[in-house]
Amino acid sequence: MKKSWRTLLLLILMASYSALCESSPNAKGETTQLKKVCDFIIYQDPMFYSAFPSLVVRPDGEILCAFRRAPDRRALWEGKTSHTDPNSYLVLVRSKDGGKTWTKEPELIYAHPLGGSQDPCMVQLADGSIVCTSYAWALLPQATVEKMQHTITHPPFAFLGGYIMRSDDDGKTWKGPFIPPPVKGDKCLDALGKPCPAFNRGAMIQRSDGTLYWAVASRTGPTSVHLMTSSDRGETWQYVAPIAKDEKITLNESSLIETANGDLVCFIRTADFDDHLVVSRSKDGGKTWQWEDGKIIGHPYHAVRLKDGRIFLVYGYRHEPFGVRARLLNPDCTNIAEAPELIIRDDGGNGDLGYPWAAILPDGRIMVAYYFNQSDGTRFIAGSLIEIK
Repeated sequence: MKKSWRTLLLLILMASYSALCESSPNAKGETTQLKKVCDFIIYQDPMFYSAFPSLVVRPDGEILCAFRRAPDRRALWEGKTSHTDPNSYLVLVRSKDGGKTWTKEPELIYAHPLGGSQDPCMVQLADGSIVCTSYAWALLPQATVEKMQHTITHPPFAFLGGYIMRSDDDGKTWKGPFIPPPVKGDKCLDALGKPCPAFNRGAMIQRSDGTLYWAVASRTGPTSVHLMTSSDRGETWQYVAPIAKDEKITLNESSLIETANGDLVCFIRTADFDDHLVVSRSKDGGKTWQWEDGKIIGHPYHAVRLKDGRIFLVYGYRHEPFGVRARLLNPDCTNIAEAPELIIRDDGGNGDLGYPWAAILPDGRIMVAYYFNQSDGTRFIAGSLIEIK
């Protein structure tokens, strides 16, 4: 009976995906291993700058898409939009029909009491709970920000550091924030003059023993990437080791994946490195790491492991033609530059787009969410459906 129920659910979802993609205007893009089926809109409102999504597929097939929402300042006659906003906060929308339709009014995950929040990055744990990481900026008088020392600033904003939320009821309510400790050796202070809590934009993972592995950033010198772990679903964290650091290259916005053979692989965005991917690998559970040039360009990356062990890697592309791209890697992630590149989108209005996040659907296809703009219009959350050949 249970098998029949699952078969029926799969057929319903496949029908939903077919209906979703029938009228797609941009259904193009194909490699020998990947095929784009269609593009669609997840959330769009001309009054709100919506960006930096992440996805979770629940055990019953419901899809959650979290993102950062802020007023579109151009709609308020302020001339331009920005990635830092005192009124940005974390929200989510849901789809119960495989992405065909989404709830129209976003649900609040968290609004930071001292500033604007960024980049809600969700991971679903083995027990069904959802952990969501974020970080925040405080709006202060510009003269005050300019005088701050050892604080990450983007005048008139000063950094508040990272925090973590958790839901035990399908994302309906959230506990937290849980404040992680600073990265070992990091001298950065937050906007309150205290040691800056660890932060990152990117995916953490849960290994088979239940431990969470999180790649976080340190801002002492050029930004570097470090590993922290949690054995209590994100409430407390322990420092493990540096993942990648360099005296000249800025390394940040990192996503982790575990390969079928147990290697930990971290995909890292860079600056001052010709926009190349940096890939760092650990073969001993995260104790030691070796990094190398991934020899592809992206801004930033997200990876998911398929049932057969192969790795689907997706990334924004902020050079002309602006858009989103992906590659299907071998199970060991040793063919990154050689893997054929799928162009998911190449019709973006400018480089302010991307930050894609992938999720495997019940029928084996992949949904990719990202933020997008056309003709420099209001940013919105879009998606694409990808088939594995």
